[in-house]
Amino acid sequence: MTNTKGTGLLMVWADVPADTEREFNRWYNDEHLAERLSVPGFLSAARYEAVKGGPKHLACYELESPAVLESAAYERAKAHPTERTRRWSPEVIGTTCIRNVYTLIHPKTVAPEVARSGMAPALQIGRMDVPREIEDDFNAWYNTIYVPNYEKVPGVIRGRRYRAVTGVPTYLTLYEFEHPKVSESAPWAAQRDASPVTHRIRPHMQHAPGSPGIYVKTFEL
Repeated sequence: MTNTKGTGLLMVWADVPADTEREFNRWYNDEHLAERLSVPGFLSAARYEAVKGGPKHLACYELESPAVLESAAYERAKAHPTERTRRWSPEVIGTTCIRNVYTLIHPKTVAPEVARSGMAPALQIGRMDVPREIEDDFNAWYNTIYVPNYEKVPGVIRGRRYRAVTGVPTYLTLYEFEHPKVSESAPWAAQRDASPVTHRIRPHMQHAPGSPGIYVKTFEL
């Protein structure tokens, strides 16, 4: 079976004017996702819309590794945009456009069952920085306490953490959900403050605007 997840992630968030959304969505769904997935190393992709937080539109691309975006094949695709790309891409019409590239930091390897898994129906995404002096404690807490505790909650498929290779803020947490209401449940709330370490670390987290956001899948090839 072909792998659908690797160690890299390309995330493109956008807000676009209401009068362009129809053509923007048609361009993404009819043309752009397939075009990007034709590049070797692009493993899978889906589009999502925010039901909490933002920006509204998200294209999530699972990559074999961040190095895919330095490949000759990707450079050729970027260098020859289609007419619709020149007209409707988020870089052109977006009132907000965030394009970040990430490398996996937790877990450290991609298990076979994860590598072959599909794009989740819903995502919760946190984008954050912390002061440098607590980064080691922050990462140890997140990897060994916070994510594992939330992975016990019904409806959580898995949690992954990434460090930005391109873009800010530095850290991204990606929870895959079976449905967008998972983090409104009592079991999720019970895990939120389950560890005393959380009360020491969480106040230092500096979230980006719109984070954490909850997104539902709107399109997948």
